[in-house]
Amino acid sequence: MTSPGVEDGARGIPPAPAEPAAAAPAAAAAPAEAVSGARPPFTPTERRLHPVTPFRRAWAPVAVVVGWAVHDPDQAQEQLTRLTTTTLLIALAVLVPAASLYGFLTWWFTHFSVTESELRIRTGLLFRRAAHIRLERIQAIDVSRPLLARIAGVAKLRLDVVGAEKKDELAFLGEEEARALRAELLARAAGFAPETAHEVGEAPARELLRVPPRELAIALALTGATWGALVAALVVPPLLWLATHSVWTVLATGLPLLGAAGASSAGRFVGEYDWTVGESPDGLRIDHGLLDRTHETVPPGRVQTVRIVRPLLWRRRDWVRVELDVAGSANSVLVPVAPREAAEAVVARVLPGVSVPSEASLSRPPRRAGRCVPVWWRGQGIAVTDTVFATRHGLLRRSLALVPHAKVQSVRLTQGPWQRLWGLADVHVDTGADKTVTARLRDAQEAAGLLRAQAERSRTGRLDARPDRWMA
Repeated sequence: MTSPGVEDGARGIPPAPAEPAAAAPAAAAAPAEAVSGARPPFTPTERRLHPVTPFRRAWAPVAVVVGWAVHDPDQAQEQLTRLTTTTLLIALAVLVPAASLYGFLTWWFTHFSVTESELRIRTGLLFRRAAHIRLERIQAIDVSRPLLARIAGVAKLRLDVVGAEKKDELAFLGEEEARALRAELLARAAGFAPETAHEVGEAPARELLRVPPRELAIALALTGATWGALVAALVVPPLLWLATHSVWTVLATGLPLLGAAGASSAGRFVGEYDWTVGESPDGLRIDHGLLDRTHETVPPGRVQTVRIVRPLLWRRRDWVRVELDVAGSANSVLVPVAPREAAEAVVARVLPGVSVPSEASLSRPPRRAGRCVPVWWRGQGIAVTDTVFATRHGLLRRSLALVPHAKVQSVRLTQGPWQRLWGLADVHVDTGADKTVTARLRDAQEAAGLLRAQAERSRTGRLDARPDRWMA
């Protein structure tokens, strides 16, 4: 490239006079990037997972054998009867080293690196796979620590990415390395330079709400799904035995019912134990779990719908459950149980400027809606404020859905033949999380007005929406 002085001289313009010689040492002492105004090039380094990872992946060959035995139990039993002690020892002598070698090789051929614009993950022993995850597409990064991983001092990083059907993960990393990498990725997604992102560290969090274990246990005991699954597990197997006298039929039906009953009671208690919600610049942080600890993040600006659920037996204590629809994320629970006032305070942090409509402000459908849906029509309700489109449904288990106007992707009006007879219609609001919130059994003229007004509110709401950026 020709220097400015040479180019000017070629055009017949005299070059600018040289600077005094005294300025030369200062210019020579200044860093090159300060003189040119450009930062030095960022060189990514490839890293491997924690050395404990091969032990996790060594189970793959064993899982193949177990899967074959479950798929064809008769053949597996026949083969086991033919095994002698010597044959069994030889099989173990071959299987254990093979499993260990497989685990080591899959670990050895797995690398990850952070470049200026993306996270790269290369894995695969026979079939290579390379994932290039752009940093601005990352929506949430969760840190998961299963029980055995906590004992080993390692953690798993799970990444929610826009447009990805399932989460990419890095399993396993050291606990400190996992937290440092998470903080670096979030800082890079927020726009920090690569050379300073690793110095930002994890943003501080302020605790908003903590669910006491006693309150969680009482809430689960007062949940109808828990008792329904338990009653089914106790009643259905004896009835099947009286009808079929088949042990296999009873076991095939009873064990899944017992598993469902355990998952809806003890399983939920273990998973939602010590539920804590904190606020930080990178979003709301959720920590929970008795055996497996999980550290999740609700991305800012990505929440499409908030649902406040009130089961029948919770109303006397004024408890609610808060659920979420987050675009591109599987995070669905914000608060498992909390007093209504405390839960609404957390909702106000998720949806700034949004106030939850009261029960009295909800408008019911006209009485003729009972001709279409007897009794249950009384559980329907709607309220439209300056910030949200809110609908309620359910009599025994009431659910109030809040959709910010800026998150509405489309609005539809549907009307079946029986609804047309009685002058009723449904208004459907579609969100960016591929979910739909419906205002049911509205007067037809009212529904048409809602359709037009909501389309205008959504348009103006998107113009005033806050940016969906980390640490914005």
